[in-house]
Amino acid sequence: MGHRHLRILACWAAGIASRLAGQQEAAVLTTGPRSSDGRLEIRALQLTALIHLDGVLDDPAWREAQPISGFVQSEPDEGKPASERTVVWLSYDATTLYVAAHLYDSKPDALVVNDIRKDFDTDNEDTFEVILDTFADRRNGYIFATNPAGARADMQVANEGRELNSSWDAPWSVHTRRVADGWTVEMAIPFHAIRSGSATGLWGVNFSRRIRRKNEVDFWAPVPRAYTLTRLSLAGNLVGLPGSTGGRDLRITPYVLGSTVRDTGGLRYTGHGAGGADLKFGLTRGLTLDLTANPDFAQVEADEQQVNLTQFPQFFPEKRDFFLENSGEFYIGDTPRNSRISTAPMGDEDLLLFFSRRMGLAPDGGPVGIDGGARITGHFAGLEIGALGLRTRTRDTIPGSDYAVIRLRRDLFASSDVGLIFMERSTVRDRADMNRVYGADATFRLPDRVDWNTFAVNTQTDGVTGRSWAFQTSFNREADFSHVKLGLLSIGDGFNDELGFYNRTGVRDWSFDVGIRPRFAGLRQMGIREMHPHLVWSYYTDQSGLLVAKDLHSGYTFFLNDGGYVELAVNPRAERITTPLQLDPRVDSLPAGIYRWTEWLLRGGSDPSRPVTIDFSTVAGGLWSGTQRTIDLTLTVRPSYHAWGSVGIERTAATLPGPGQHFVEALWTVRGNYSFTTDLFIDALAQYDAATHQLNANVRLDLIHHPLSNLFLVYNEQRTTSTGVSAPGRSVILKFTRMLAL
Repeated sequence: MGHRHLRILACWAAGIASRLAGQQEAAVLTTGPRSSDGRLEIRALQLTALIHLDGVLDDPAWREAQPISGFVQSEPDEGKPASERTVVWLSYDATTLYVAAHLYDSKPDALVVNDIRKDFDTDNEDTFEVILDTFADRRNGYIFATNPAGARADMQVANEGRELNSSWDAPWSVHTRRVADGWTVEMAIPFHAIRSGSATGLWGVNFSRRIRRKNEVDFWAPVPRAYTLTRLSLAGNLVGLPGSTGGRDLRITPYVLGSTVRDTGGLRYTGHGAGGADLKFGLTRGLTLDLTANPDFAQVEADEQQVNLTQFPQFFPEKRDFFLENSGEFYIGDTPRNSRISTAPMGDEDLLLFFSRRMGLAPDGGPVGIDGGARITGHFAGLEIGALGLRTRTRDTIPGSDYAVIRLRRDLFASSDVGLIFMERSTVRDRADMNRVYGADATFRLPDRVDWNTFAVNTQTDGVTGRSWAFQTSFNREADFSHVKLGLLSIGDGFNDELGFYNRTGVRDWSFDVGIRPRFAGLRQMGIREMHPHLVWSYYTDQSGLLVAKDLHSGYTFFLNDGGYVELAVNPRAERITTPLQLDPRVDSLPAGIYRWTEWLLRGGSDPSRPVTIDFSTVAGGLWSGTQRTIDLTLTVRPSYHAWGSVGIERTAATLPGPGQHFVEALWTVRGNYSFTTDLFIDALAQYDAATHQLNANVRLDLIHHPLSNLFLVYNEQRTTSTGVSAPGRSVILKFTRMLAL
């Protein structure tokens, strides 16, 4: 397909979607106090007596504070009153913001609770959530969530959800109670734990409630179903707070660690001890300094492997806390689609400019020692600032290096911004061994729910020549009835970003993502809430226009009333390889050339809130020059909210041209969790590769013995199940951390 045909198709689809969008949003009528800017308003009460945080709403403050209610649905019937009443109150003292809520329910025995772990999945149970926009910039904020069992989840939001950081943690408390007419909540959020830059005491705020048995989502300040709670430009106002809230945050978290390790095939265990510390200090109300000395991440969950029959390495997400916290400050990339209503992939795996796993990890995923690092993030002088510096040690053939990342962003107009980024890596012993990346980006919120995102960067590396730039631009319109996204990513043949993740250079990626989401009352009575016919196409060429690859996903999804879904899709694909590629040691390598094939996909999942759930994906059709039959099946069982377990298999049977050119890849994955309390839980992950007879296991016990303080006990094992093999590799790690608030 040529560029001209792609442009014609894109224009046609955008026009159709725009015309169809006329039937989309229902009018939203809300009542309640409003600020002068027309937003819903809640006033926090200044306390004159202490709050007893026990989940019982009998404190005098809750009789005196201004209540707000009038929640409206986002799902399933946007704009209609919530099916169950919710009342919220706010109050504060010199150090803490308090949130109370009474979540009425006509069937309190039917509340759904599936998990009490820290940072539980809020999509699959009854929840109450609050988002605080402490700078009133309508872009960034903090989410605090709980369920009827009093579990805690917190999250940092950047740029209205373009970046979500669920690993961010704050020392806050919550207590809940089940009552005869529903359940109640009391939260205590220390001011020093969240940055605030509003001199007037004005914050943005919104509240969300999920009634899981109805698959219903309600908001105080209405949010269309195309968006989520992170859409801070639609939030209400929190007034009544003082202009300065609390003192500056100063926390020191030292750790000590002991481990014993036996390498695979080894005879003896080797003991090891280590220690280090993290420091967090609020330089100003809006600017935070983080320091780390000799950090260790032994408690981080192991990477989950997948069957990989592509020409590229597998992408593994960042899991280390130091790099995850405030990671949104450093993000530069495409505007993501709303994952609540789409399974479309993001473009970051084509080019993620800043990928923190490049620091402190070897290419095989093993640790590279870090001497120390510093990070400054927040708001200052009208700028959103992110600065990171880090030094790593030498490991084998990997030289010790210094890393620096600087990210600046300035808000424009109501919801737009422009920014700059600079990144550098240089080896400690040879400063000429250096790589630099620098560029600019912009995001503009246009009328009629259209976002325009663009960036351009250049790289500089000694000895690397060619076109060293990359740029991206995309237009995205996200609405209830339709969505359209058009994009172009171009990467020069000399582009070299040693702090990024990307698979190809010298390419252009023409992307096209369009779909509609009709809903019909007749289908809803049959259990189908929404249909979603969609196209997600990517067409790659080199810089001269020669086809490099294509992935033309064309699908039809049925979203069910209970939260399950089923999708049928066809995926015509093409890949060009420039060197021979061996998919499996049991078959011959594929010669260089262009390969074209078509996959047929059927996937789905049952209601994820039920005690037993099934997720499946099946693929049949072509695979490179041959054929495939692939199944990915996972069964999850939740006997109570204390425990869950899952077992899954990913299996591909492939046949290539020629005698004996057949192989089977099978990967078994077993997961489990048991939560003794909301502060003590154990997680386990085991994977078995049937082709290589390789078994990997990771078990982690986590005790939160004090706010932001943990005791970790970690067991790892790696063994080969073939006969006559050497001893398995094993390690046991004990790590203790204690946060000291000064």
